[in-house]
Amino acid sequence: MGQLIYILILLLQIYSYVLLARIILSWVRVSPYHPTWGPIVNAIYQLTDPVMEPARRLLPPAGGLDFSPILIFLGINLLIRLLAGLA
Repeated sequence: MGQLIYILILLLQIYSYVLLARIILSWVRVSPYHPTWGPIVNAIYQLTDPVMEPARRLLPPAGGLDFSPILIFLGINLLIRLLAGLA
């Protein structure tokens, strides 16, 4: 059981880095049609969109700033703490 929890924590940490990459990509515009960066950008968006969209409905952008990643980071950290408590 401990190994499974460790793997889940690791996956959540990796997902937080993918989310951080999504945030950085929102500041720097990269063409999704670029031969090198396009597939990477598309993969990051496909991984984060299923979580970002419901978070945006809960916390819509205010003044042009999207605060939904903060909500997702808080949720990820809460899950990591809960899982670490089970281990």
